[in-house]
Amino acid sequence: MEYNTGLSKASRKAIADGLTVLLADTYALYLKTQNFHWNLKGADFFSLHLLFEKQYSKMAEAIDEIAERIRILDMMAIGSFGALKKNTTIKDEDKSLNIKDMIKELLEGHETLIRGARKLAELADKNVDFASMDLIGRMIGTHEKFAWMLRSSL
Repeated sequence: MEYNTGLSKASRKAIADGLTVLLADTYALYLKTQNFHWNLKGADFFSLHLLFEKQYSKMAEAIDEIAERIRILDMMAIGSFGALKKNTTIKDEDKSLNIKDMIKELLEGHETLIRGARKLAELADKNVDFASMDLIGRMIGTHEKFAWMLRSSL
């Protein structure tokens, strides 16, 4: 059946393209956070181990919600590592870092994601896509809280 909810195909595609970047960024930050969770060592190990786990668990839920929103807009959700890597704006990190540098890397990732999500929220608002705006707004709030927690740990 034809998609007929008041959003044009062009609007849905533009918003879904933005959501694809949000999906890729969330997935990349999820992986980075989980990597740092596994490889932490130092005096603040236990508290940061728990904090990182809480954050990547919340991002895992968000990944599914973002992908489902893309499908609701009748567009294809990416799912391969190659497509995710191609679409992310989050810097990859695969070398061993100390705790302070891990926190800085994650903080930078959350702030990068937030800035991109704000631009996407403006696009969703312009196209009167309230459901995407709600999703994006909740993502921004979550990542702002994560950034605050990380910044407070420095």
